[in-house]
Amino acid sequence: MKLFYALITGLVFGIGISLSGMMDPAKVLNFFDLAGTWDPSLAFVMGGALIVTFVGYRLVWRRDAPLFEARFQIPTGTAIDKNLVGGSALFGIGWGIAGFCPGAAIPALGTGRWEVALFLIAVTAGFYLRRLLAPMQTAGAAT
Repeated sequence: MKLFYALITGLVFGIGISLSGMMDPAKVLNFFDLAGTWDPSLAFVMGGALIVTFVGYRLVWRRDAPLFEARFQIPTGTAIDKNLVGGSALFGIGWGIAGFCPGAAIPALGTGRWEVALFLIAVTAGFYLRRLLAPMQTAGAAT
């Protein structure tokens, strides 16, 4: 059942991304083009997502545990450090250049466009590169 609900959740997300037009990088890039062909629809998509998330969290936190796990897994870190700020900036720059965020690019694979596949390959390479470099950074800081 856990995989079934994960599949349903992914399908709902993919349908939402498709219906909102967020699989089209031009639509996302036009949101950032304030002086040209500005398209505010991304703000409405994000606003709708925030409302749904707000209501959803209020309902979920009434439960003692998730449906398929023994407990909720809540992040404990609260530090705003250079890694968080740098990663956030890199995410935003990549989103602004490519017009995709990784979450929206996954359902966009269904469009068959090579740009989407290239973007996801680059994101995946970046994840693995960071994993390779993190131990070197830690070792360098210790010396």
